[in-house]
Amino acid sequence: MKIQDAVVLVTGGNRGIGKALVEEALARGARKVYAGARDPGTVTTPGAVPLRLDVTDPASVAAAAEQAGDVQVLINNAGISLGLDILTDDLDRARQEFEVNYFGALRMIQAFAPIIEGNGGGHIQNVNSALGLAVAPGYGRFTAYAATKAALLMATNGLRDTLPARGVELSSLHVGFTDTDMIRGLDVPKNPVAEVAGKAIDGIEASAAEVLADETSVQVKALPALDPGQIFPRTAA
Repeated sequence: MKIQDAVVLVTGGNRGIGKALVEEALARGARKVYAGARDPGTVTTPGAVPLRLDVTDPASVAAAAEQAGDVQVLINNAGISLGLDILTDDLDRARQEFEVNYFGALRMIQAFAPIIEGNGGGHIQNVNSALGLAVAPGYGRFTAYAATKAALLMATNGLRDTLPARGVELSSLHVGFTDTDMIRGLDVPKNPVAEVAGKAIDGIEASAAEVLADETSVQVKALPALDPGQIFPRTAA
C-alpha cells in the first residue's frame, strides 16, 4: 500500500531506526505519523504526532489505541537488547527482552489489527533482525535477543494465516547491525538508519512479505537451510 496519505504508527519512534521510519513516512507524504514513546516529550521529529506508549503495559497500549483509532499502518519497531549471558545472568532480564520485543509487538497487533481492518485495511510491519534468522559465531551474547526475534518471526508468519483475509498485510523487516544506541559499543560496520528506513517503507509499499534491509540479512537468509552444522562447523558430527 502507498504511504502517501496513510496514517502510520511507529513504536519506539523517538530515536534510532524508529525515528528514521517516522521521518521517512513523513517524507513520503503520510497524512499523519504517530511516534510512540514512553515519554512523548522525547519525540523531536517535526510533523510527527507524539503518542505516549509503553508496549509492555496493556493499559498504555489500550489508551494508545483509543487515541490513534485512525491508524492504517503499524510498524512494530520498539525493542531492547541487554546483551546477557543466558548461562549465568538472571533470566528475568531475558523475560524483559521478551516483554518488549515479542509480547509488546503482540499486544500492539492485538490492539491495532482490528483498527486497521476497520479503517479499510492496511499493513503491519514487524522490525526483526538477522539474528532472528540465525545466531552466528561470535554473537552468542545476543542469544536471548535473537530468541525474541525468532519468536516474533514465527508469530508474523502464523498471522499470515488469518490477517491478510481481513485486509491486513504483514511484513517482516530483517536488518543487521545498524547505527543506533543499541550497538553503539560494537566495533562493526553499521548501516545508516535512513537507508534501513527507506528499504522498510519500500517493502510496505511493495506489499512485500519479507524485507532484507542489508547485505548481512541477505547472507544470513542464504545460509544452507540454516543448518547449525554449517553455521558452526565445529558442532558437526
